[in-house]
Amino acid sequence: MLNQRSLRKGSPYCATGRVSSSGSKGRLPLPHSSASMFLWAGGKATDGRSDHRSIYLKIREYDVLDRKKTETAHRAGEDRAILLGLSMVVLSVMMYFVLGITILRSYSDRVWTDEASCTVVNSSIVCDVNCSYSCGAECRRSSRYPCLQVFVSLNSSGKVVRLLHNEETQDGDPECFFVPKCRKDYAATHAVVQNISERLRSQHAVPCFVDPTDRADSAILTQIYGRVAVFHSLFWPTCTLIGGTIIIAMVKLTQYLSIMCERVSRIKR
Repeated sequence: MLNQRSLRKGSPYCATGRVSSSGSKGRLPLPHSSASMFLWAGGKATDGRSDHRSIYLKIREYDVLDRKKTETAHRAGEDRAILLGLSMVVLSVMMYFVLGITILRSYSDRVWTDEASCTVVNSSIVCDVNCSYSCGAECRRSSRYPCLQVFVSLNSSGKVVRLLHNEETQDGDPECFFVPKCRKDYAATHAVVQNISERLRSQHAVPCFVDPTDRADSAILTQIYGRVAVFHSLFWPTCTLIGGTIIIAMVKLTQYLSIMCERVSRIKR
């Protein structure tokens, strides 16, 4: 009787039994299948995100490597440029030092500075001078050359002085117009000197350089250490110094601009 009444009234026990039995047959598998579908979908979504993230990381790694390679190449180029500029500066300084003790010193110590006009008074070969020439590694033989003496008259003062070829003749043999190279063939050297003497005789007036203080009793025909020679000797070292300085300055300016651009890009980010 109790069982029939409870069944008719729908007691909780019987309802619970129905719910459990009906849920076991139709409703309980649905939550399980939806959960599995959710897990599968969620796993698929996470797999897609991880794929995109891995691709992004790879691209970023490639970008970082490219940037590092580019920066390394730029740094190597900048180092080479700075090394080139420093080498040019050092080379120019060494050239200035060599020229300072040779050409510039001779230019500052020169005596014949004023240009004048000279009239040839006498040009003749007076004697022969003994000399020696090289015939091998440890071989020296003697020969001779003709000494040509030339006297000129200064048109400005009328003073008669000895004419020399250049400044080096004063140190070599001040009695002769110039000192030719000592050779074995004396006849060839004599012919050259005779030709020079005849050419000087044929010219009535020649330009010359004299000592303005009248301390030297001679004049020279040509200047070795003149303004033109000094200019040509200092031109290339100056160009080298300026070029090296410009290279170093450009590299430093490029580095400064790159640093400023990097700072500006960081601020914008």
